[in-house]
Amino acid sequence: SSESEEEEEEWEPKSKIAKRPRLPKKNEAKTKKVASPRSAVAMKKFKKIAVKEEMDVSLIVAAAEDDRMQLQKPKEEDTGTKRKTLNQKPEMPKKMEINSFQGKNVKSLESDEKPSTSIPLVGNQVKHGKSEEDFVFDEPPFKKIKSTTCPEGKPVKNLGGNKVKEEFEMNWDIVQALSEITNVEPWVCANLIRLFQEENTIPFIARYRKELINNLEADTLREVQQTLEELRTVAKKTHTMIQKLKKEGKLSGCLLTALLNCRTLEELDHVSAPYKTGSKGTKAQRAKQLGLEPAALSLLQNPMELNLFSYIRPNTKGLSTIREVEAGVQHILADIFAKDKDTLDFIRKLCQQRYICIQSALAKVSSKSGNEKDIDKFQLYHEFSCNIKNIQHHQILAINRGENLKILTVKVNIPDGVKNEFCWWCVNERWRPKQFLKPELMRILQNSVEDAYKRLIYPLLCREFRSKLTSDAEKESVMMFGRNLRQLLLTSPVRGRTLMGVDPGYKHGCKLAIISPTSQILHTDVVYLHSGQGFHEAEKIKRLLLHYNCSTVVIGNGTACRETEAYFADLIMKKYFAPLDVVYCIVSEAGASIYSVSPEASKEMPDLDPNLRSAVSIARRVQDPLAELVKIEPKHIGVGMYQHDVSQTLLKATLDSVVEECVSFVGVDINICSEILLRHIAGLNANRAKNIIEWREKNGPFINREQLKEVKGLGPKSFQQCAGFIRFNQEYIKTFCSNKKTDLGSHALLTKAGAQGKKKSKPTPCASQQPNPLDQTCIHPESYNIAMR
Repeated sequence: SSESEEEEEEWEPKSKIAKRPRLPKKNEAKTKKVASPRSAVAMKKFKKIAVKEEMDVSLIVAAAEDDRMQLQKPKEEDTGTKRKTLNQKPEMPKKMEINSFQGKNVKSLESDEKPSTSIPLVGNQVKHGKSEEDFVFDEPPFKKIKSTTCPEGKPVKNLGGNKVKEEFEMNWDIVQALSEITNVEPWVCANLIRLFQEENTIPFIARYRKELINNLEADTLREVQQTLEELRTVAKKTHTMIQKLKKEGKLSGCLLTALLNCRTLEELDHVSAPYKTGSKGTKAQRAKQLGLEPAALSLLQNPMELNLFSYIRPNTKGLSTIREVEAGVQHILADIFAKDKDTLDFIRKLCQQRYICIQSALAKVSSKSGNEKDIDKFQLYHEFSCNIKNIQHHQILAINRGENLKILTVKVNIPDGVKNEFCWWCVNERWRPKQFLKPELMRILQNSVEDAYKRLIYPLLCREFRSKLTSDAEKESVMMFGRNLRQLLLTSPVRGRTLMGVDPGYKHGCKLAIISPTSQILHTDVVYLHSGQGFHEAEKIKRLLLHYNCSTVVIGNGTACRETEAYFADLIMKKYFAPLDVVYCIVSEAGASIYSVSPEASKEMPDLDPNLRSAVSIARRVQDPLAELVKIEPKHIGVGMYQHDVSQTLLKATLDSVVEECVSFVGVDINICSEILLRHIAGLNANRAKNIIEWREKNGPFINREQLKEVKGLGPKSFQQCAGFIRFNQEYIKTFCSNKKTDLGSHALLTKAGAQGKKKSKPTPCASQQPNPLDQTCIHPESYNIAMR
């Protein structure tokens, strides 16, 4: 319309340079007596657009809310100014916040004040994060969270950003590197690094900091922790090497960059190998000492002015002939190529696209002089070949074991096509000379590339592939051992039954132990079931079962297990133990023999023979698997094969962590649990567990969690980590408190009658302690105020 055209003319500036339209000031309308109709129309339209935009924003925000949530008032400034009154017109906030509690003010995480990862938020502070619609799905999938709806808590991303300051700075960011290796989102990695720095345990993080880790499982947390330690080890060793080379005067700018780029120990060894003390030096170093480095650099940058004949020294070894000079230049160039980051990245990327296989064969020496039994064990791998992308973890461990026993020879096969393409790329792309090369110099360049590949890069790739395969196999095996151990520890207990444990045997007989529903040893004996006395011993077993009203037999799966099982099955089928309805089960006895001769077993069962202790342990494994198995070192429980082939440090750390996780998640009753079980609670150790038991014996049972703070050696951090995993039997505590009040009341009457003239005595500190019902739950004391509200 003509009116809209006139409006456009009014807003369009006269000059050709684009300028923003000048908006009328507040007092401008008062000074001007006559306002232009065109400008009035424009301002009216401008106000309509602003109101419409404001309504659109509010509608979008309102649509995204849950039914039970309401909009929060605009966020206050951090300067401490007063809240605007409802009569004033508030400005439109950039981002609306949602409050999950009606009528309560929520402090936004986007303010300058960052929430701590270890100290709980108090009052009405609630952590918020972006909704799932804001997550990016175009990237490779990250580690899966427990559930899509996040019932455990919404993710909190802004915990100080993804920048984490490390002790040793490298050219790569530790958060990004950790995210790439473990496939966990960067913000989660940043939060985890801070949580681990504050000495939080994995059970505590997995249960009470779910929103900071996006609800990751404990296994994933362990994987991230191990990878973080590996990266820190690389950084630490790199800086140690830099300081050493700096003292020796060997550190150059290029070498420093190469060292700071290393992400693995293999890369670090490759870069720093020539500079290690005690070595006679590489071929490239010896050539540099002869003064051939300028010639090598000149060949790449200014080959027209290069004259190799000028470097000949007839009386000097290594420079006496033109061939020796060419060989020295070739070694220097090969060393430059092999240490260049772009070159190594190209060959690694090339290998990812090609078929790289690992091959094993029977070693010639072992076939002549080896033990036939051991050789037959590795029959599958006498002529074995598999793509490194498809090979199984157990196959890698088997091949490594065969190689260590000198039964197998192993090699990584990289096809010739990789070499040809790599050499062409180096000569024509990456290391292409800046000027024309003479044929003899081009030949030196080509030979240098081939020499770098054959002598330096190919062995490096083989070491990297083998190391990566072994590392991945070890990690996966250790994780599997951890899963097996968790399954054993969390086996459902058989409570409320009197059990007969049987440790089967031939020559020394079958050891019997009868234990009560409360794990007390009622009777121990030895019967000889497999030496022709089976019928006579059956009478004794029947007498014992009837006397103690025991209807469950637990048989260990060791020597003579099947014969003992057949013996009891036959008697049960004939209803020999009538009127008892006897049943039996078989349980793993791995580690029972080791435990029976341990100091803990001697302390627990001092008057019992070690052979009979194993029968007691077998019965208790069914009654309370967790409490019994934690007494044994995890690697002796029998969690899988190849556990002696993996890194023992990694295995011990993982299995101990799994035990801690299981004991913590199940929880322990602080007033009846053993010291051994208490050691494995998150945040506790042997000394703290001992101090807790001593406090309990001295002062009587604990009444609530707050009393834990009175234990010697249990500081705020230890209390924070362990408090949520310790339980209190409320019925037992109420009984104890009522009895205590009665005792205190009678004591007070006696005191009053005996000494009426004296002042009233102050109540003891224990009398003021009150039981808390929340102590029986997994709710952490830091959240008691929220739970009570």
